[in-house]
Amino acid sequence: MAPRTRKSAPSPSPAPERNGDVAPAVPPKDETSTVVDVDALLAPVPGEEREEVKVNNASATDMKHACDDALKRFLSRPDLFKQIHTHTDVRLALGWLSVLVAGATGLYGWRVPFEQSKPAVWAGVIAYVILTVAQTLYAYFVEGDIVFVGKRKTFDKRIVTERITITSKTTPSTPQTPPAYALGLAYVRSAAGGKTLLGKGRTHEERPYTEFFDDNGVMDQERFERWVGGVVGRVMDGKTQ
Repeated sequence: MAPRTRKSAPSPSPAPERNGDVAPAVPPKDETSTVVDVDALLAPVPGEEREEVKVNNASATDMKHACDDALKRFLSRPDLFKQIHTHTDVRLALGWLSVLVAGATGLYGWRVPFEQSKPAVWAGVIAYVILTVAQTLYAYFVEGDIVFVGKRKTFDKRIVTERITITSKTTPSTPQTPPAYALGLAYVRSAAGGKTLLGKGRTHEERPYTEFFDDNGVMDQERFERWVGGVVGRVMDGKTQ
C-alpha cells in the first residue's frame, strides 16, 4: 500500500497548469502597457490628488503662471514625461556665478588698498556684467517662452525616444475677446539615439482664461488638464493644425 501512495503523489497535472498560465500572460502585459500610457496621457489627474488653485482673475500674469504650473504637474507625471530642466539649470548657473563674482570682487576690494585692487575690481565688474548680460540674452533668445521640455522612452521592438517642447504666452484681450492662454507644441519621435526620425509634429492652440477660472479665481484643473491632454495627444498622433 505504501508504494502505491508514493507513486501517485507526484502528479504531473500542476506543472502544465502553471506553464499554461504563465506563457500566455506575457503578451497581454505588453499590449496593456501601451494602452495605459496613451489613456493616462489623455486622462486628467483624479480630483482627490489636487490642491485648490486660486488666483487674482483680474491679472493675466497670475492666471498664466497658474496654467504653466498646472501644465508642468500634469505632463511630468511618472507615466508621461520626464521634465528636462536644462534652461533653468543654465540660468541658475549664470546667476550664481555672477553672485560669486560680485561677492569675491567686493571682498577683495574691501581687504586690499584701493589703488592696488583697482585692476582686479575692474575685472570683477566686467565679468559680472558679462555674466548678467549672458543670463538675460539666454532667457530671451534661447529659452524664450518655453515652459516645459519633456522626454520619455518606450519600447516598440526597439527603444523609442519621444521629446516634447511646449511654449506658452498670453494673447492680449480685445474689446470682443478676453485674454487667452496660447500653447505652442513641438514633438519629435526618434530611435537609435536620435539618428532615425520616426515622426514629428507642431501645433498651436489657445483658450480664453475664462474657460479655466471662475469668477472667484478658482481654477478648474480637470478641465484644463483635459484640454492640455487633448492637444498633446493630437500632436503625438500627428493630427496637427
